[in-house]
Order: sequence, then structure tokens, then C-alpha cells
Amino acid sequence: MTEISGTAGVAPVAATELPHVVHGAPAAVLMIDLATREVVYANASAIELTGDRVHLPVDVDAWGDAAGLTDLGGQRMSETNSPLSLVAAGVPVAGEPVAVHDSARRGSTVTDEQRDASEGRLLWVTGFGLAGVAPTPEGAGLESRALVVFLQISGTEHGDRRQLEVLRDRAVVATEMSFTITDPRRPDDPLIWVNPSFTRLTGYTYEDVVGRNCRLLQGPNTDRAEIERISRALSRREPFTSVLLNYRKDGSAYWNQVSISPVFDGAGELINFVGVQNDVTERVTVEQERATALADAESSRSQLRLLAEATTQMTEALDVGDACARLARIVVPQLADLCAVDLFDRPGVSAPTRLAVAARDAADEGRLRRMGEFRAHPVGEAGATGRVPVGDVPRLIAELPETGAERHPDDPGSAAVYDELRLRSAMVVPIRARGRVLGTLTLLTQLPYGRRYGSRDLHLAADLAGRAGLTVDNARLYEVEHAAAATLQHSLLPVVPEVAGLQVAARYLVGADGNQVGGDWYDVLPLPDGAVGIAVGDVVGHDLAAAAAMGQLRGVVRSYAWEGRGPGSVLDRCDQLVQGLEMAAMATAFYARIEPPDADGVRVVRYANAGHPAPLVLGPDGGLRRLDEQRSPMIGAVPMFGHSSGRVRAEAELSCPLGSVLLLYTDGLTDMAGHDADERTALLERTVVAQRPGVEAEELVEGVLAACAPTRLSDDVALLAVRLTA
Repeated sequence: MTEISGTAGVAPVAATELPHVVHGAPAAVLMIDLATREVVYANASAIELTGDRVHLPVDVDAWGDAAGLTDLGGQRMSETNSPLSLVAAGVPVAGEPVAVHDSARRGSTVTDEQRDASEGRLLWVTGFGLAGVAPTPEGAGLESRALVVFLQISGTEHGDRRQLEVLRDRAVVATEMSFTITDPRRPDDPLIWVNPSFTRLTGYTYEDVVGRNCRLLQGPNTDRAEIERISRALSRREPFTSVLLNYRKDGSAYWNQVSISPVFDGAGELINFVGVQNDVTERVTVEQERATALADAESSRSQLRLLAEATTQMTEALDVGDACARLARIVVPQLADLCAVDLFDRPGVSAPTRLAVAARDAADEGRLRRMGEFRAHPVGEAGATGRVPVGDVPRLIAELPETGAERHPDDPGSAAVYDELRLRSAMVVPIRARGRVLGTLTLLTQLPYGRRYGSRDLHLAADLAGRAGLTVDNARLYEVEHAAAATLQHSLLPVVPEVAGLQVAARYLVGADGNQVGGDWYDVLPLPDGAVGIAVGDVVGHDLAAAAAMGQLRGVVRSYAWEGRGPGSVLDRCDQLVQGLEMAAMATAFYARIEPPDADGVRVVRYANAGHPAPLVLGPDGGLRRLDEQRSPMIGAVPMFGHSSGRVRAEAELSCPLGSVLLLYTDGLTDMAGHDADERTALLERTVVAQRPGVEAEELVEGVLAACAPTRLSDDVALLAVRLTA
């Protein structure tokens, strides 16, 4: 068994691995001595084809058999007029397909079954003599040589006519490929031969380039990092393929795909580098256009995602400040390194207020707020960006000055903060709604990595500011309406009176979803007979009708309670009046009479409940009791209840010693969407039981709200605490 010598570290590749060699791998290159018909040089890829079967020099047919080459019919190269034989006879081969078969390597003809099993293992061959060039010292000895190049193809079926047409097309391309040979044994590895295609590709003649290094094709925009990679590969005697921007003799640029393979002699000495070059400008241009189109499409998708997310986040904001904070957090870092939102408190105010900031670096948020304080001067007097709130025109500064002294020459404070922020590019766009400028959105990038803003970024920022303007305007309108509703709601509620022997505390929270007045209410009424009436209720609905019904219902309760009626009778009369006058659809209510104390200070509490959540009583010993006995239907729920039917609401009573605390509340405290009402009620009871012994009424109310009030109120909450003190 003989072998081909190669460079140290080049391991032969087994024949079974050839199907895995993909198109684009370094070409296998042979040099043939035309006088002896022998392969005298082979590069590493050519060595891999034969493994350890032969050593150089070797007859071309023997080399083909050792490599397992056959024609497409399965005949070995030595038995046919093979492309190698033609090249060795001085006949150029413009491109012929050959197959690689393991059986041919063993010296036998390939059967149909073996050929079918080997489908997809194809090479195509290009070969030509190196004679016919002008004789030069550099090219001495090449006249009697021929060059053969094998390009490896995978995934091609031998019997598919269309695939064979593809092979022929590639062969045509091969005839236009530029081939070069250099001599690394000479100083600076000069070119010693180029084919005519090289001249057509580059514009350089044979005489222009022979004796010179091929770096003459490089120019001002050739990738230096890629040149370094190529130099390292050449120094390591390794084959490589690269795509470079090269320049023709006339200075025009083109994209050049370069494959360079080392060629070794039988002793393993490097004697040549063979280069295959191809103009791939069209392919690279198409790829770059495709990459640009993909980048633009992804950028558009990212912008749409940003706009959608910003819209969703801002519409969920609780108030103006929350909306501005959400906007600032969304655009950083997707669109900006720093963001500031400044709003006018009201039309006509000379300077805006910085409501929200966001930054990649949390420390920069404080600097951005300080910048806002320094720049809080009348709008229109701060250059181009200061005129945005006045002129209603977005401003883009693609490249900001390097120093704060340049940007703010008359403002040392702003200049110092500017230097700390390391700003590069800026956009300032107005936040508008209903024809008015509400404020500005400022977006900034930072050195050294922040991008330079362009017109596309400005359009996106303006779109974001427009959405922010609608959100801010709606939030302000809501806040005004909500404040008006809360004012009206509280005006309908009584002022809690001071009652001897009782300690009273009350709270009313207006639901966040309610810019309309609701129907919750509470009341404390000292009665002529010395008792004290306490009540809580909730009219169904959240509108003016519910508020009006609540006011009427509270007045009815006070009227009948003043007559000294019992709790059950008071609620019955309310039911009759509500149904008779159609005051409201339905309502829940709880009414209790706290009787005067006996000699021991114990008070009897008599109560009736029309569908309302059961109040709680916290005893002086820490025990808790629900007032859930004798419950009856909601007011207005059962037609003519307690009237012609003769049914009346039953009453219950409870003796409460001094120090007992009664807690009345509405269902806004316990009924929340997405939460279990029983769990919320259990939380309320645990909170009440956990209060310290002898808790004051005010302290109890505050503790309950701190532990049980929803973060976002979806319904009004009325809370009334009454402690028995004497």
C-alpha cells in the first residue's frame, strides 16, 4: 500500500465521509505533468480523495482509480476516455461530471445496486494546460503542466436529467472562473501564472501581474480583518474560501469569491498556492438587498410591537403620572437610552413639569431629573428643542455637541449634567391632544454605543407622542370627572356627629372605575328616645339615578328611624316606598338601634338586614361575631314584601359590653373581580381580630383599609366603625 505525502497535521478523509462534503468546500486541485501523464502535485482536498492508496508521482488513471472515480455509468476512469486522460493528453475539459464509488477503489466495476446506493456523491472536473503564456522566469516549468480542479457537489442524483443540466450549467460557469498560481518559495509569494479569465475579470494582463503579489486587487474598502484571516490561513498552509471586495485595474469594485488551496510535492513541501476566483457581485448584492429587506421588515415589526405595547400599557394607566411613567419605561431601551416626559400643569403655564424619566442606568434617571430642573425656563427660549411646545414641530438632532459647554454655554448646571449623561443624539416631539400641546416627549441616546437617530425614528417617536397625548388628555378628563364625582358623592353623605357614649369613624372611597357617583352610603343618627341609629346601604348602579336613589333612601331611613320604629319596620317601610315610588331598582341595607346603656354600661343592639354583607362586632375580649341572623331579601327584590303579604322583616338583637366595636361596610371591600369573596371576607375578619385590645374606632378603620382595601378600587367602599365607650 502506497500513500500520498502531505503537510503535517492534514489527516486523510475516509471515502465514506465524502457524501457529507458540501458544495462550497475547498476544491481538490491536481497538477499533471503532460510529458509523463503523471499527477505530480495534489493539495490537501485531493489527498483526502485518495486517502493512503497512492503516492506521488502516479499515473493519472491510477490516481482516478485510487480516488474511486467513475463515469456516470459506473465505469472506472482507467477503462474510459476519462476527463483526467483527456487533460493529460493536452485536451482542455470545460467541465465534466464524475462519480465517486467505494467499489471502484477496490478495482471492480460498479453494479446498479452499488451505483444507486452511491447517488449524491458527485464531482465535476475542469482541466486545462498551462502552456501558451508568455515565457517568464516566474512561470518557468509550467509550460508542460496542466491544472485539474474538482468541485464537490452533494445531493445530486445521477439519473436525474435536470440535475445533469445543472452540472453542465456549473461547468459553463467554471470556464469563466479565474485561476491563479503563486510560488510561496519566492519572496512575497508572487503570482507565476494566471488564466485568461483572470484578465477578463480584473482587467490586468498576464504581464501586469506575474511576479507581483495578488494583494494588488485590494483597495480602500477591502475588509482588513478578512485580509488578516487570509494571511493566517496562508501562513498555516491551510485551504480557505473567502468573499472580498476587490478592485479591477480601472478602479471599479466587485465582490470576489476566492478559494485558495496549497499544493505539496511528494515530500510534503509546499510548492504552490492555487487560487480559484469568481465574480459574485450579483449574488452578494442580492443577499445584501435581501438582508436589508429583512432588517426593514423586522424593524417595522418591532415598531408595530412597540406601538401596540405602548398603547396597551398607557390605556391601563391609573392616572396621568402613571401613563407618563409607563410610556418612559416602554421606550427604554427599545427606542432610547434615556427618556423624559414633560407636561404643562395647565394651559398657559410658562414651564412644563418633568413627570417621568427612564434610563438604562438607574443613576442617569436622577441626572435627567436634574436636567429638567435646570432647564425649567419659559418655553421658546432654549433653542430648537425649547421651541417644540410653542411651534408644535418635532425636532431631531442627529449628532449632539460633544461637550456641555457647547450645548449649554450660558447654563453651567445643565452643561455639567450634560457631560455626565454622555449624550449623542436627541429627539423632542410635542405631546398633543385636541389641538393643544400638553407637553413634550424627549428621547436620547448615549455614547459610545447609542445609535444616531434618523427620520424613521422621528416618525415613530411622533406616533408614540400622539398616542400619549390622547392617553394623557383622557386621563386628565377622567381625573376632573372623578374628582367632581367624589365631591358630589361626599356631599350626599352625612357629617358624622359626635355622640355621647360612642366613638365613631367613617370612610368613603370612590371606585377608580367610577367617574360617576355611586349608591353606597352610611349614617349615624342620634334619636329622640336616647337610642342611636346606625345604617349602611348600597343602591344597585353607578350613575346619577343610583346617587339620587341613595339620597332618597337615606332620607327615608332617617325619617322612619326618627319616629322610633324598630329596625325591621324601618326597612319594610323603605321597601314599600321604593317599590311604590319606583325610586330604585334594588338596594341592600342594614339598620340597627343602639339602645341606651344599662346600669352596667351594656347596650342592646337591635338590627335588621336586607341582603347586606353582615357587619362585625369585636368584643372587648377580642372575640368576633357576625351580625348575620334574621337576614331578609334586598329592598325592592320581592314585590310588595311586608305590605299586602303580611310578611315583615325579622329583627335580631345582641348585648354589647363597653369597649365593643361595631364595623359596618359595603361589598366594595370584599367583592372584587378575579378574587374569591369568601376569602376576602375571611381576610377582613382576620384583620379585625388582629387589632389590639381596646382599639379606637379611627385606628380600626385605618387598619382595615390598610390590609383590605384593593389596590385598584373597582367599586365604592363605605366603612363605619362605632365603639361603645359609656
